[in-house]
Order: sequence, then C-alpha cells, then structure tokens
Amino acid sequence: QYLLPCQHAVVLLNGAHIPLSGRNPVLQEALGIRPHVLVLNKTDLADPRRQPVSARAGLAGGPWVAAGRCQAAVTALLCVPLQIVPLVANLVGNSPRYHRAESTEYSILVIGVPNVGKSSLINSLRRLHLKKGKATMVGGEPGITKAVLTRIQVCEKPLMYLVDTPGVLPPKLGDVETGMKLALCGAIRDHLVGEDIMADYLLYALNKQQEFGYVRRYGLPEACDNIESVLRHVALAQGRTQKVKVLTGTGNVNVTMLNYPAAAYEFLRDFRAGRLGRVTLD
Repeated sequence: QYLLPCQHAVVLLNGAHIPLSGRNPVLQEALGIRPHVLVLNKTDLADPRRQPVSARAGLAGGPWVAAGRCQAAVTALLCVPLQIVPLVANLVGNSPRYHRAESTEYSILVIGVPNVGKSSLINSLRRLHLKKGKATMVGGEPGITKAVLTRIQVCEKPLMYLVDTPGVLPPKLGDVETGMKLALCGAIRDHLVGEDIMADYLLYALNKQQEFGYVRRYGLPEACDNIESVLRHVALAQGRTQKVKVLTGTGNVNVTMLNYPAAAYEFLRDFRAGRLGRVTLD
C-alpha cells in the first residue's frame, strides 16, 4: 500500500485457470479508484470451453486482458504484449485524477498471488519493446521474488516503468477447496499442503470435469478415482522407483519399489505444464 500513492496505475495479474480462486480481495480493495487492468495469464492452461467464466471474472471494474503466454482480450482477442502498454497509457491519460500534463513517464505496479507470472510478464514486455533480456528472476515455484524491486523500464515510447512485487495471498482463505486450487497452481508451496493430498484432489478435479488426459498419458485401462492406482501407473510410466533394504532371514536384501511421493510430484508437474489437458478449476 505504501507504493500505491506514487504509481500511475496497477496491473493485477491472475491465472485464467483459477479466475475466481486466484483473486485476492485485499488487493482489489486497495486499488480504490486508481486506474487498473486485470490480466488473466496462462490461458493456454485454461479450458477454452469455459473462457466465459474467466471473462466474467475480469469485468468487475476496469478493462481485463486474457494473456495466454501470450494471447489477450480487451473486448476482442489481441496479443497481450502489444496491447498492454498502450492500454495502460490510455487509461492513465483518460483519468483526470492521475493525469499529469508535466509527467512524461508512467510508473505501473504489478501485483497478484504468488507464481502467477508477474516477473515473466515484465520480462516479456521488456523483450518486446526494448529488445533486452531478463530484468527480474522467474521460477516455477512461489517465492522467487522476495522483495519489491526497483522500477524496471519496459518501454521507451511511451516511457513506462513496471514495479515487480512478491506474490500476496489473502490473510485467510475462504475455504479448503480454494486453498487446494491455489496449491495445485503453484501459489502455495507443495510441502505445506502435501503432494499426496494435492494429487488426490487433482484426480478428483480432473474426473469431475471429465478431463481424462491422465488415462492416455499413464496407460490406465480406464478412468478411476483411486489415487493409489493412478500413482502406481505414473510411477511405472515415468520410471519413478527406489531401492529399499528389506531385512529377511538370510540378511538384508535390496528390493526395488515404486516411489509414490515422486509419482505424486510428477502428476502435479504434468498438470501444471498442461500435459494432462486444459483445465479451469473454478
């Protein structure tokens, strides 16, 4: 909040596959009447048949942009890196409260839940408009950005700076299912929830939406709701085994066993990479 007074506008980043669960109401309340854009990132992971759900989630105030690494929509589908800079500039220019005739630069705050792609968006805009490399670290797990960074230039004309921030979760989640959805999408560290519990919920979510890509990928005879059976096939398909010493009457014997924790991790990783199909969890 202490950064907001010196920002011209805010880019609120959210995952298109969790358009409702990924919204932090505390961040939305802090925006007030400040010009802001809602960017729905990772639409390539979301179910294309359920895009209207994501669209409605983005029409709660201010324009919205659907970015699928990289695809966008304001009222029509456009390419996000090409449209977000002029869109923000137009918003600020048309806002009497924040329009400053003597100011020739824009300072934009980028906020959202952890691991939603804030740093990736900044690097993408920087590559596109300035033809320069990474300015901020990215990673596949939450907590890569640990502090508010200095302003990062992403465009020359107009002169625009973006400020990367750490992901922020609500102080209290509405329910357990919301927490599970956030964990599946990498907003909460896996070990805090447990890979086995997350894998079980993921199987439930896939079956509920009749998304049976896991059956084909891991060679199951048919869809099932037994997570142990699924993880057995994952371990066999991905070669996730471990050697364990077993005490017998003739001494210690090394036995090769299936590594279920590693299989659960592979199951989650395949989902996050879109290899099990495009799924919108909300």
